[in-house]
Amino acid sequence: MKLLIRNLARTTTEAELKVLFESHGLVQSCTLVIDPVTGGSKGFGFIEMPKHGDAKAAMKNLNGKDVGGSKIRVKKAEPKPVADTNSAP
Repeated sequence: MKLLIRNLARTTTEAELKVLFESHGLVQSCTLVIDPVTGGSKGFGFIEMPKHGDAKAAMKNLNGKDVGGSKIRVKKAEPKPVADTNSAP
């Protein structure tokens, strides 16, 4: 299951985020979204956990947790909407 983590402190690293979520199960991937102009964190990222139960436990236990001075928000990531190339303008 892919999780969206919002409201991250700009100083939070991928390694810190991964360790935080690993306390609830195996983390398949961890990605912070980086601003291409500044090279700094945009304040959100994604975690993928292969086991649904682990991801749900992480969501429940980490949503609202203070991490680096910011209360993070954790929810299931929604798939990116696909642009409809068949519709007329």
